[in-house]
Amino acid sequence: MSNATPFSINNTKGKEMKVAAATDHNFHQMVGSKDDQKGIEAMTVQELRATLRKFGLPVKGLKKELISALRLHMDSNLQDESCGAEIKETTSSTRSENVTIKRKIRNREEESTEDDCISSEAYAERRVKQSTEKNLKAKVSSKAISNEHKSSTKTGKEKSRLKQEEASLIISSKVLKTDEIISSSVQSEPWTVLAHKKPEEDWKAYNPKTMRPPPLPEGTKSVKIMTWNVNGLRALLKLESFSALQLAQRENFDVLCLQETKIQVKDVEKVKKALSDGYDHSFWSCSVSKLGYSGTAIISRIKPLSVRYGTGLSGSDHDMEGRIVTAEFDSFYLITTYVPNSGDGLKRLSYRIEEWDRTLSKYIKELEKSKPVVLTGDLNCAHEEIDIYNPAGNKRSAGFTIEERQSFRENFLDNGIVDTFRKQHPGVVGYTYWGYRHGTRKTNKGWRLDYFLVSESMAADVHDSYILPDINGSDHCPIGLILKL
Repeated sequence: MSNATPFSINNTKGKEMKVAAATDHNFHQMVGSKDDQKGIEAMTVQELRATLRKFGLPVKGLKKELISALRLHMDSNLQDESCGAEIKETTSSTRSENVTIKRKIRNREEESTEDDCISSEAYAERRVKQSTEKNLKAKVSSKAISNEHKSSTKTGKEKSRLKQEEASLIISSKVLKTDEIISSSVQSEPWTVLAHKKPEEDWKAYNPKTMRPPPLPEGTKSVKIMTWNVNGLRALLKLESFSALQLAQRENFDVLCLQETKIQVKDVEKVKKALSDGYDHSFWSCSVSKLGYSGTAIISRIKPLSVRYGTGLSGSDHDMEGRIVTAEFDSFYLITTYVPNSGDGLKRLSYRIEEWDRTLSKYIKELEKSKPVVLTGDLNCAHEEIDIYNPAGNKRSAGFTIEERQSFRENFLDNGIVDTFRKQHPGVVGYTYWGYRHGTRKTNKGWRLDYFLVSESMAADVHDSYILPDINGSDHCPIGLILKL
């Protein structure tokens, strides 16, 4: 407990209050009454400054500010008395005393006016110094300082503190701007955030900007193939935003495979005229059993050796719905396909797994007798749990039933066909389809339904198997394959 030098206070009524005080507590007992409060108001500026100086408080400012500072000091001593027992009980715990001191400082700040701000901070600093002697640490939060105080009551410490506050505001502003940039990036590129109901520890979100390999060395012979379920080609060609034509300009692919074109035979020639220059070879398969439904196509600047439509099983549903086009190139066959969806209520599940998958598998094996095969398109199956955002909630949904996944594995993956994207990215979550109904693309709650599967004999020649999730225009996005020849 520190000692204080005796001093006296004279009021206008001729009364003198003698302070032989030794402590802040004694001082409060002598000047804590209403009469004494009035006496403080009657003090001269010199007496007020002398009094404040004895208590280590700022002595600059107008008279009303000095009176406020002295009153605040007295009020703080009242709070010290009421909380003294609590402080004594908690001296053994640094954390508890921190809470007590912070509560006192906060209460004083709430009770004081804006004019009292500087005095409150000075008193708080003094209390912190006392606490430090007891091995305590307390943070004193500062209030905003009025323009009047900025010009009339800045001490060296206060100027330094204001500079620190300004620096803190600048830093906070930069942090906020950084957060805004990150938030904006997430909104514009939602696929960069891992979205999965039950992700495994080592899974990552697919980001084509960081996960694609460098380009092949100049002069390396290769072919770039892209595939896209356009969900209606005529509508896509009319879009003012990103279209199939701009895709050709941006990606410079050699071959483009399409699914779900939904065009009729009578529309083919008109659509051909809308194609980009240089892609002079296009082959279209349209549904004849149901007009404006399904449909596949291959568009190429490389002239194929031969082209087939369907699987060769005349009269079957496979060939009547325009679901398969096959182009033969020098070193491989390319099949684009739109696999039948099992439908609402899984009404076509039996046809899908017992007829379609088996027939397509046999067709691939027949082609492989002469050349390796690249199978691409919307295969309408999320093979593993990593390939769908909500696996548990879609156990009986078309495209993720146990039956479809098992058929996919048995007829293709266990039959010498390689999933190129999963081989290149074994623990990466990358989706290619997002339903329109709930706006799931914005939150990246999707499915991986589009694939490039290749014969095992050419799997080592795959340079890159990638997804382009930034391209809109359909509920599916394009995917690509770069194959060394």
